[in-house]
Amino acid sequence: MRGYFAIGSERISKAMNLGALMRTANAFGASYFFSIDAEHRLRAAYAADTSKTAGHIPYYQYDTIDEMQLPRGCQLVGVELTDEAVMLPTFRHPVQAAYILGPERGSLSPETLARCDHVVKIPTKFCINLSLAGALVMYDRHLALGAYAPRPIMPGGVPGDGKLPG
Repeated sequence: MRGYFAIGSERISKAMNLGALMRTANAFGASYFFSIDAEHRLRAAYAADTSKTAGHIPYYQYDTIDEMQLPRGCQLVGVELTDEAVMLPTFRHPVQAAYILGPERGSLSPETLARCDHVVKIPTKFCINLSLAGALVMYDRHLALGAYAPRPIMPGGVPGDGKLPG
């Protein structure tokens, strides 16, 4: 897959959700993971992260969105249910991206939304679990940028990794 991505959350309050999001980020090949103003004990997050992500990719903690530094060229993509947000299935992912999700019982702060280059929403009837939302965004990125062969017209698929040759 071309490019890189990071994923993180703002004001997350449940350590197990943080750990699950970290584990999924590791599974999808994130370059790093971050949190902003997290209300957690990191040791508790590690209990949900059986892949021990902290030993494989960097984890950055920031107190505010203003402290967060992104690599040059990296675009911040907010994941939030707003009227202005782009539906995830129609979104073209930046090659260099950092995705940020809001807290479990709330939304991204106005400061964070203002800093986002893009805001996307998952086409659901209501908010879903933070770690599940993160997994869906990473999966969509993987499909969009992973150089997979097109889906067949008929039900089923081709065995193997599904990658385009070459």
